[in-house]
Amino acid sequence: MNMSPITPEASTPANSISNAIDLIGETPLIRLNKLPKALGIKCEVLVKAEFFNLGGSTKDRVALRMIEEAEKAGKIKPGDTLIEPTSGNTGIGLALIAVLKGYKTIITLPSKMSLEKVTILRALGAKIIRTPDDAAWDSPESHHQLALWLQSVLPNAHILGQFGNPENPQAHEETTAQEIWRQTKRQVTAIVAGAGTGGTITGLARGLKKHNKNIKAIGADPRGSILAAPDSLNKEHLHEPHQVEGIGGEFVPGVLDRNIVDKWYKTTDRESFYLARRLIAEEGLLVGGSSGAAMAAMFKAVKDFDFKEGDKVVVVMPDGIRNYLSKFANDDWLKANNLFPLDGRDLPFPPSSGTENTMSTMNEIDDLSSQLLSAQLALPIRPPGSCREKTKVVDDHAHHDFHIV
Repeated sequence: MNMSPITPEASTPANSISNAIDLIGETPLIRLNKLPKALGIKCEVLVKAEFFNLGGSTKDRVALRMIEEAEKAGKIKPGDTLIEPTSGNTGIGLALIAVLKGYKTIITLPSKMSLEKVTILRALGAKIIRTPDDAAWDSPESHHQLALWLQSVLPNAHILGQFGNPENPQAHEETTAQEIWRQTKRQVTAIVAGAGTGGTITGLARGLKKHNKNIKAIGADPRGSILAAPDSLNKEHLHEPHQVEGIGGEFVPGVLDRNIVDKWYKTTDRESFYLARRLIAEEGLLVGGSSGAAMAAMFKAVKDFDFKEGDKVVVVMPDGIRNYLSKFANDDWLKANNLFPLDGRDLPFPPSSGTENTMSTMNEIDDLSSQLLSAQLALPIRPPGSCREKTKVVDDHAHHDFHIV
């Protein structure tokens, strides 16, 4: 077979990039196929897969925007220290961009945030200070107040302040919202997103409603948080702790416009993790727990707004499973937090065909595996010796595991 010689030009990918920062934004919009059908949803459900961003979350957009606008204003310069109180994802975004632009980073975050986030931050060279989970946001021990204190005592230190920085929602208004408008061919009916700082849902609502004021903005807020409006939604289970990371809060951030959201829904840990696990198992999307919360809000909104066939509902998937391998993706963690089994039997979501049976079977297999592993004795097979001799050992101990030594 004659083959054309490979030239340097031919071997260079057409979509090669000159800087990793260019991998922030322009994330894919992916149609869900199995899960909406199983849930009895007639409208088209698309997910904005923000875990395709460079640092793995939608917060990369915010971090980049805050840094670049601060640079333009002459507020920061390479070599300075950037400090940020965060649940982790904004910190990762800042630390990544700091590496590329020449800044130092200090991240303050509550102790409950995942080990994976801390590990990534350390790998990026960030200094990390963990704070008590039960510290009120305005107490000296909180990650918010600690960041302010550090800024006051360290030279050339700056808090970019995602909770009050208008560049947070502006990043989504100018990029994420416009991508969705274009990707849906101007046919988006509703947008669904969780709220932490509130920048995502605020920016998306502003950006999309400029194109079509009838687009509905749906907010997901975990039980125990006070971000949802009206305030009466938050009275039950007020300040109850929640395990889903990245959404919810005990104060209303300055960047959150609660009134631009057409309807808020309170979500629980159990339904959030259940739907996140179903997104993984049925759609092959390796999402984080807050994606499940957004899906729970979407499910409720479809009924309340009577979204039908032909409507397009976009759900934001803020980050991926990478940050939670030791948490909701791990059955042992779910058991330790009284969230197992996640079979959905106590939730209002219809199962997929065979889902409950499959989950039950998998649980039985796990139990059987544990029993076998605890009972088995690994017998060594040491060479030399004939194959016949080795076979006799295997036959005589058929219920054991073997390893070659």
